[in-house]
Amino acid sequence: MIRSKICETLGIRYPVFQGGMAWIADGRLAAAVSEGGGLGIVASGNAPAEHVREQIRIARSLTDKPIGVNIMLMSPFADEVAACVTEEKADVVTTGAGNPSKYMEKWKASGIHVIPVVASVAMAKWMTRLGASALIAEGGESGGHVGELTTMVLVPQICDATDLPVIAAGGIADGRGVAAAFMLGACGVQMGTRFLSAEECTIHSNYREKILKATDLCTMVTGKRLGHPVRSLRTQFAREYAQAEYGGASDEELEELGRGALRLAVQEGDLKKGCFLAGQCAAMVKRVQPAAEIVREVMEEAEPILMRASSWVK
Repeated sequence: MIRSKICETLGIRYPVFQGGMAWIADGRLAAAVSEGGGLGIVASGNAPAEHVREQIRIARSLTDKPIGVNIMLMSPFADEVAACVTEEKADVVTTGAGNPSKYMEKWKASGIHVIPVVASVAMAKWMTRLGASALIAEGGESGGHVGELTTMVLVPQICDATDLPVIAAGGIADGRGVAAAFMLGACGVQMGTRFLSAEECTIHSNYREKILKATDLCTMVTGKRLGHPVRSLRTQFAREYAQAEYGGASDEELEELGRGALRLAVQEGDLKKGCFLAGQCAAMVKRVQPAAEIVREVMEEAEPILMRASSWVK
């Protein structure tokens, strides 16, 4: 069985994190992943603290395994959610879309493992100095907010820049991706898109169907002009947003166009106005299965691949 430093640090069986997908990663999904041996993560997104608190408590009621919370630092509720995770004694906090430095001392003093998502070497070095427990190196293949570098390029550079455990994310959906991440120097992986097919994931059936029917060229990135690019499925909404982005729409008009689009996709399956976030690995997601089975499957696939690595050395 594959174990790594991050398993010992967090008390988890498998070095697999479930991505903190806004409006998607709720307490039920997080609990299922944690119960299956990985690290389940409740996503805060743009939700207020009381919603996050409720989801943490749902997860706690379903498992006694470690639970994480992802905080999107661009959220207007970031301050109150940051306080909430301390009050609720989250085991892990992952952060994205911003810099968590102003919260880290308080989180660490409460015994929380802080694991920021980083998309550059500079941010990795900064978070290391501030005392993060580990780092998530997320390449631009991932769904949602993305950086410029790909996972293949980013992960080894982050590993070279820090002595902290590094979790690879972006474009990983099976054991081959897990094995590749370990070869690049990571000691674990984070998957988001793969868990969209989990039985415990409560996305609308339209959303799940689009993931299961995805092709290799099914995603696109929008939002670069506003400074926060996002990868999603190539839908009517995404095409119209891209047209507006480079067709003279103001920043305010673009913000209004995107407001609530993810919720429309997740909760209502709106095929015209919904934004269906997904990574480039969506085409590799083929069937619906329990979250625990996904965790176990990718690790069981990775093990023989890693064991065969010596066959290439003569």
